[in-house]
Amino acid sequence: MPVGLTNAAHLPALFISHGAPTLALEQSATTSALARIGQNLPKPRAIVIMSAHWQSAKLEISSNPSPKTWHDFSGFNRKLYEIQYPVAGNTLLAESLAQQLSERGITCRVNPIRVCDHGVWAPLRHLYPEADVPIVQISLPQNYDSVACYQLGAQLAQLRDEQIMIIGSGNITHNLQAMRWDADSIDKQAKDFKLWLLQQLKIDIPTALDWQQYPQYKDIHPSDEHLLPLFFALGAGQRVSVVHQSMAHHSLGMDIYRFD
Repeated sequence: MPVGLTNAAHLPALFISHGAPTLALEQSATTSALARIGQNLPKPRAIVIMSAHWQSAKLEISSNPSPKTWHDFSGFNRKLYEIQYPVAGNTLLAESLAQQLSERGITCRVNPIRVCDHGVWAPLRHLYPEADVPIVQISLPQNYDSVACYQLGAQLAQLRDEQIMIIGSGNITHNLQAMRWDADSIDKQAKDFKLWLLQQLKIDIPTALDWQQYPQYKDIHPSDEHLLPLFFALGAGQRVSVVHQSMAHHSLGMDIYRFD
């Protein structure tokens, strides 16, 4: 059952399964869950977000003060390309985070021209529809694994006490070859994996970090970029609770977790 979202002493970290880009246009249980989070939590003064759709050679932090809405996909309904999410960036926060991480021995740099990919604006359009919470996007370095993402989240955990929300945006299951568009059926293999991983997040974080021990993991995540943002959020919060669970398009797990 979804847990309550009110009375938090400070902001949680979130992991959001953003699904297909069409999430931006949908009215579904997933988008309703996102809307409730935005309505029930204290409004952040900023969001620091890692999206599966910004992979980079080294760690980068977006310092773009006005990141444009990037429609980084093809073949969808024309209405999807008309969506704009005119959110502001936060240059001072980005530069401060880059300096703090560099002082702790973490190689990183600011990126003043990064735009907003759909892993950011598609879910945030439901979470904060007025686009009135500034964002700082953090890249997913190509050499980062679950442990590195977890450690990065832990480095930024104190932001939660500063009215800053930490979000990892990816998918709890993500095998596009197994998708069946708009199907009501559920991929049992994908569902079993996400239930197993959630159980590890609750009772055995080291096993969760070692998620590739799962026998059929390659059938759930042929590549790891959509799962790694989960561990970024986990590092910032530790204690997991479920906000939303569902499946879409047969194989896409649409779970939303919060970490306190």
